[in-house]
Amino acid sequence: MDATTIDLEQMGRAAKTAAMTLGQLTTLQKNTGLLAMAVALETHADTILAANKADLAAASALPEKFVDRLALTKARIADMAAGVRQVATLDDPTAQTDRAWVNEAGLTIAQKRVPLGVVGMIYEARPNVTVDAAALTFKSGNAVILRGGKEALHSNLALATVLQDALAAKGLPRDAVQLITDPSRAVATQMMHLNGYIDVLIPRGGKGLIKVVVEQATVPVIETGAGNCHIYVDAHAQLQMAVAIVVNAKVQRPSVCNAAEKLLIHADVANEQLPVIAKALQDHGVELRGDERARAIVPSMHAATAEDWDTEYNDLIMAVKVVDSEEEAIQHINAHNTKHSEAIITDNYQNSQQFLQQVDAAVVYVNASTRFTDGYEFGFGAEIGISTQKLHARGPMGLAALTTIKYQVLGNGQIRKN
Repeated sequence: MDATTIDLEQMGRAAKTAAMTLGQLTTLQKNTGLLAMAVALETHADTILAANKADLAAASALPEKFVDRLALTKARIADMAAGVRQVATLDDPTAQTDRAWVNEAGLTIAQKRVPLGVVGMIYEARPNVTVDAAALTFKSGNAVILRGGKEALHSNLALATVLQDALAAKGLPRDAVQLITDPSRAVATQMMHLNGYIDVLIPRGGKGLIKVVVEQATVPVIETGAGNCHIYVDAHAQLQMAVAIVVNAKVQRPSVCNAAEKLLIHADVANEQLPVIAKALQDHGVELRGDERARAIVPSMHAATAEDWDTEYNDLIMAVKVVDSEEEAIQHINAHNTKHSEAIITDNYQNSQQFLQQVDAAVVYVNASTRFTDGYEFGFGAEIGISTQKLHARGPMGLAALTTIKYQVLGNGQIRKN
């Protein structure tokens, strides 16, 4: 066994010990720790920005979309602190009983929410995930072991240290938040096999990272999704609404997973609406890649390839397809999406209901931007990720998704007779 494995096991043991303590904390104690974290982020903003500056200097050759995810500002740090404070205001899922009943044998059975234990996070160059994960796991009574991308190592280390110091100053377990400082793939692989220490592993990042973790990990995994998100402009769509929603979903922050990557439009309105929507997108610097019918209407589009329909660009690029029916749109979406977020723009109630029922995704919208798929926007506070699987948790994962169920059964001598 090499030194790295021993170090990971030591981290695992420390996390297990911390988790035992965290599981016994009162809601007041948790909130005290969270508020201390928030204050510490603001107090040490200059230290965090200095560390982020070192990461940005090393990442200068990376594509702009990666740099945007990596970059921190005082405003973004303030947003992180606000998110932590919001988590402190949320109900503690472990402080309540989901339901209770008495069975025929006279046993009192209570279904309680309890922490998962130790949560592992593997994520890419997004320092905000360090804070989001620490806040949500702490409030839900879990310890967390973080492994961020090498591009954000200085930023993540500064953030984790600030959070650990804040907890320790309040007499709370410092090891509730731990950061793996070796960003090598070998260590990530060892983390995926840290059975007995990590209770659940959550990958957060691009399609490649998620695929590797899901296929290689022996630790239980919650699959969070890449976002090949679609907007379907129905034959009954209002043009101004369509323009506003499509532009917002694509342009506001194209590097994130809830940005729209594909535009489908019904043939009945394509000649009228597509040129207007396309111009609005192109005015914002979006490169459009269309099928033959879309390019016949807007010749300035590039030709879309078969690969485009399955690609998450995370960039100012959008592929466009003209469809003859809602059924065709739904079929195309279900064949190519990543089960993340899908939207229809329509004034037809029946069409909206068909879309809601038949599209296979964690979040399905009617007349709204896909950009709302977010823990903050859903009222969950920060989010640990957006799950695209169908077991345990789906969609933006807040506090409840970081708990499991324990049944507590009270009797007075009952024995089973059959």
